[in-house]
Amino acid sequence: MNAAIRAVTRSAIYNNFEVKGIYRGYKGLLTGEIVPFMTNNVSNIIQQGGTILKTVRCNEFRDPEGRRAAFETMKKEKIDALVVIGGDGSLTGARIFAQEFDVPIVGLPGTIDNDLYGTDTTIGYDTALNTIVQAVDKIRDTATSHERLFFIEVMGRDAGFLALNGAIAAGAEAAIIPEIFTEVDQLEELIKNGFRKSKNSSIVLVAESEETGGAFEMAERVKKEYPEYDVRVTILGHIQRGGSPTAYDRILASRMGAAAIDALLDDQRNVMIGIQNDTIVYVPFSKAIKKEKIVNRDLLNTLRILST
Repeated sequence: MNAAIRAVTRSAIYNNFEVKGIYRGYKGLLTGEIVPFMTNNVSNIIQQGGTILKTVRCNEFRDPEGRRAAFETMKKEKIDALVVIGGDGSLTGARIFAQEFDVPIVGLPGTIDNDLYGTDTTIGYDTALNTIVQAVDKIRDTATSHERLFFIEVMGRDAGFLALNGAIAAGAEAAIIPEIFTEVDQLEELIKNGFRKSKNSSIVLVAESEETGGAFEMAERVKKEYPEYDVRVTILGHIQRGGSPTAYDRILASRMGAAAIDALLDDQRNVMIGIQNDTIVYVPFSKAIKKEKIVNRDLLNTLRILST
């Protein structure tokens, strides 16, 4: 997100806007934790993970009274428009706030889950994906040496993009994702078509999800149904959310941040900046939030073919 903050700030200053940084998201908008931002405020941050503006959940912003207080803060601080960086929750709040108070808001898709509709990729996704691949590469050494079946749980919040693409990039044998969980017994398919036939070790990426039950549930099932296999579980957890961003993420966030200011100059509002076929697009909040982003089924077939 820091690359996006840098781009928004510098693009706004270039276009003669005054910029203010709001710390801790909607919480800071309620409490007035707001400071003027100049070029030097965003110097040397493009290589840093996370966000210098910090972020917290704000339950008060869910209530009309909280949003009214936030709007009063905006008026007091003479803020005319907002750029909101975040995922589904942040953009949902932005959509409601914009409708209630007629505030021009442009959203940037900042989530490692890559689950927002209307954009091919989101800020942070590529960095998280690379972190997963690096971790799986290390785990594979143990899996191969000890002839074990590893279930590695990755983030995604009910979306299988990290698990599926991570599995392809890391050469894993399978990805268990919620999008097809009710269609096919993915574990049974793995055991019969891959691990059982020719492999002494296997790595399976599992998307965290109530649907899949996560890596531990998969492992428990193997222990019961296929006790002959030596099973291990690794939860990558928050390691996926940190670290220096990849070049792709830095470029993506920079392009989107600059595009957010272009959108405001064009009197756009209630839109998320997306990227489709390497082209910047404006996606209405209603579509970005409400429409489901579909997993590419061709990638599933590619993974099946390459894991044989």
